[in-house]
Formats: sequence, structure tokens, C-alpha cells
Amino acid sequence: MLPAMNLPLFENLTPCRPRVFVPETINLGDWRQIAPLFDTLETRAAQCRGAAQLERWLLDGGELAAALDEEASRRYIAMTCHTENTEAEKAYLDFLEHIEPELKPRQFNLARIFLGHPARGLLAKERYFVFDRSAQCQVELFRPENVPLETEESKLSQQYQKLTGSLTVRFQGEEQTLARMGRYLEEPDRAVRQEAWELTANRRLQEAENIETIFERLLQLREKIAANAGFPNYLQYAFRSRGRFDYTPEDCLKFHDAIEGEVMPELRRLQSARRAQLGLTALRPWDLAVDPLNKPALRPFDNVQSLVANTQEIFSQLDDKMAGDFRLMRQQRLLDLDNRKGKAPGGYQSTLAESRLPFIFMNAVGLQRDVETLLHEAGHAFHALAAREEDFYTYRTAPIEFCEVASMSMELLGNQFIGKFYGSDDARRARRDHLEGILEIFPWIATVDAFQHWIYSHPGHSRADRQKAWLDLMDRFGGDVDWTGHENARVNLWHRQLHIFQYPFYYVEYGIAQLGALQVWANAKRNQAQALEHYHRALALGGSRPLPELFQAAGCRFDFTRQTVQPLIQLVRDELAALDA
Repeated sequence: MLPAMNLPLFENLTPCRPRVFVPETINLGDWRQIAPLFDTLETRAAQCRGAAQLERWLLDGGELAAALDEEASRRYIAMTCHTENTEAEKAYLDFLEHIEPELKPRQFNLARIFLGHPARGLLAKERYFVFDRSAQCQVELFRPENVPLETEESKLSQQYQKLTGSLTVRFQGEEQTLARMGRYLEEPDRAVRQEAWELTANRRLQEAENIETIFERLLQLREKIAANAGFPNYLQYAFRSRGRFDYTPEDCLKFHDAIEGEVMPELRRLQSARRAQLGLTALRPWDLAVDPLNKPALRPFDNVQSLVANTQEIFSQLDDKMAGDFRLMRQQRLLDLDNRKGKAPGGYQSTLAESRLPFIFMNAVGLQRDVETLLHEAGHAFHALAAREEDFYTYRTAPIEFCEVASMSMELLGNQFIGKFYGSDDARRARRDHLEGILEIFPWIATVDAFQHWIYSHPGHSRADRQKAWLDLMDRFGGDVDWTGHENARVNLWHRQLHIFQYPFYYVEYGIAQLGALQVWANAKRNQAQALEHYHRALALGGSRPLPELFQAAGCRFDFTRQTVQPLIQLVRDELAALDA
């Protein structure tokens, strides 16, 4: 076994609470040291005679789970920060192969013991309702034969991430990552945009066969996992395994319809205006990010230090608590924001579960979307810090659908102070770009989600069938863009969406949450102090309440039909008109 990973980045971090159950000196990369702790928990359960003792047992189990969670997070962070570091990759894969497969049956057994414990009925029902139903779901779904399949699934997902993170192109005399190439799509010179887009698209297409092969292996594994658990397809299994207790696949179909009916007409109107402003007969894929008046691209910062300092100023203007939380992250070196070769693509916030501190990872290259990404991930970080005093490990994390309300609200609330990065004219441009981006992302979310609904409800489909399903969705949600000559790029566009590979069915959450965030923003436009009070109150609940109650605490409705979507899209439309005026 490899020793526990100790990144220099985290060398000064300690557990938020002193350990009571887990030894201070344990090597959490060695199953031989971990297993006896599970043995102790299983033995102790029979000795719990009342609610207080059972609660202590749950807290000790949570302490162990948090310590292991943080160990996994540290190894994942090390691997994604340095994909070319063989030691970091080996440590991460070692945990996947030797620790996680051992954990799953032991965690299942603890859940089974809890569900059958005579003192379970003595626990406060409202307090433990969410945990109780999750434990039931865990026991219902667990199959020992799925453990090695899930390990293989994780390893394949890591292969996809390593492959896509390694891709570079030669452009303007230097080697550049694909993430960095995004900045050239905002250049007024159309020839530069086209060259940059085609280089990037063609580089991805060179890996299309490898990516398809990885996905088809993932697909086979997921279908087998669902069948082993007794489900007719992976769609039904995924909704259960993701803990979607408060909405159904049919609700997602209503969301798709709402986006088609309410957002697509507005998106096509914006695309038509863009085409006219650029003086084009047709919009091409490389025409979608440039300023429609052909102004130079927004360049909010030249270096990461400037990005961090100005973001700190935004939080200082918005809210004292947020400003203090972000300052804490800077002091504790919990930010890795710059783009570099060998760094995994994308951005994320990862909570170090035992330290109860958030870490933000991203690939900043000097674009406006980098500012929005940092605001977004900071919202997740504020969520983690708001729930930091919750000692019940399970409740320190909320469902993704509400986690993304925390982050997307922060984009909208923070953007009102975007002038920290710009003069007044460019600040208006940045706010407009952000709102237009919301209208553009809704159809993409619907496309990705509907595609996964199709994939996993059609077991045994061919690659050609999958391509046709994707193109049908592009026709439905892609808007008015001319892909002539780049049909292969269009049919393989989904290859860039890491969620399809790493986190199946994790994407519609962004759409559901965006509706919540727009409601928080609408509330703030009426009464900002009250809206922020509701925001903080909801975040502090962590995952202790069902989704509808979390939304309600934030002052929002948990609904994603046209009835909710229509007034929110109207609000965005009105705000865009005001910015134009």
C-alpha cells in the first residue's frame, strides 16, 4: 500500500474537530489499518441501548467516513493538479483499487445494521428523515458483484480525464492547451477565430475513436451494474442511486419541454441579432463567443493574483461573511486557479471533509468566464463553510440540485459588482454576456440530459443510433448555427462534456439549480438583505432537509415546469433590455 498522500498545499490543515474514534496516526491508504475500525463499529452497534448511544455510534462512523473522504479528495486533487505526475496518479488509482472496493461492502453493512437497530425508532424522526431514506436506498441498491464494476468504471473515467487533459495544439508559434484556445474565440478577427476553433475541433476529433471506445466500455459496465441491481435499465438505476427522491424522469422531460418552449425562441432571437450585428449571412460555430459588435474580447485580468484580489473586492461589496470566507481560503492556500499543461480540464470545488474546508480548482486563462467560474466555485465553498458546524457528516453535504443553487446564485449576485474588473461599458458587456450565457446554457443542459435519457433507456443501441439521437437533439436545442463542413465535429460535440463520462446523469441539476438561482436573484432585486439572509440560512441547513424544503428556505419554489421557467426568462429578457438601454 502507498502511504497517505500529503500535498504541500494542505500540510497545515488539521481536522475541524479533534478525532474521538479514528487514531491520529492511522495511514488511511492502508486497508489493514482501516478494517479494524469497521470491525469495532459493527461490534459496538449491538451494545447501543438507546437513542443517545446510537447517535454517538453514527457520529463515530461519520468521523471515519469524513477522514476517508478527505484522503480520497486529497489524492484526487493531487492527480488533477498534476496529471503527468506518475506518483500522484498511482496514489489515486491505489485508493480506487484497494480502498474504495473494500469500503463499499463495509459501509453497506453499517447501513444495514442501522436500519435493523432496535433504537432506530427512538431517533428524532424529522432530524433523521433524510439520512434514514438514504440508508434504505443504499441497502436496497448494494450488490457485492457491482463493487469491482464500479472500480473499473472509476478507472475508465480517469482515463478519459487524463486523455482530454493532455490535449494541446500548436497555435501562433506556441503549444497551447485546449482550454487556453477558448480565448481566441473572442477575437474580432474572424480568420483567427476560425483557425483556433478548427484546430481545437480537429484535435478532439483525432481522439474521437479513443473517446468512443472509453464511453462504450463505460456503457457496458453501467448497464451491467443496473441489471445486477434488478433495474430494467441504467436510467431507472441512476435516478435511484443519485438519491433523486423528490423528482422523476418524467419531471426532467417536462424541463426539456419548458426549455424548448420558453428559452429556444429567445435564444434564436439573440442569435438572429448576433448574425445581423456581425454582418453575416449565417452564424458559424466560431462566431458564438465574440462580441456581437466586434469589440475586442473582454480581458478582466492578466494574472491569477489580479483575479483573486478583484474577486475579494466583489465579496467585500456584497457581504461581510462571504468576504471573510474567501479571505480564509486565500490564507489557507485552498485555491489552484491557473491553467497549465498537465492539469486536468475544467473546474471544481472539493470539500476536505475532515478539515471541513473547501478547495477550488480551475483553469483560468484571462477570460470573463474565468471570473464567473471563480464566483461559481466560491458559492460552493461558502456552502461548505456554512454547514461546517454540522457534526453529522452526512448532513454537511446537500443534494447537487441545491449545491448548484449556492454557486449559480453567487454568479448572479456577484456580477452586479463586476465593475471591480472593468470600466462601466465593459462591465455592462460582462453582465450582458453572463445573462446571455444563461439563456445559452439551458438548451445545452437539456441536450446533455435528454441525450443521457435516450442512451440509457435504449440498451443495445449502435454507435450510429447514438449519433442520430444526438443530432436530433442538436436540431431541437442547437439553435440557428451553420455547421457545414464540420459535420463530424457536430456529431461528436458531446465528447467534450465530462459529466457524460465521469458523472452519468449529473447535469440536469445545473438546470434545476439555475431556476433556483434566478429566483434568489429576483428576490435580491426586490430586497437584497432579505435575500442574502435566506441564502445563508438555506446553506447552513447542509443536506439535513429534502430538496423542496431547501429551496423554500432560500425563498424559491422547487419546480421546473413552464409555469416557473416563463417569468424567470422574462426577467432575464427585461434585464438585457435595460442593459441595452
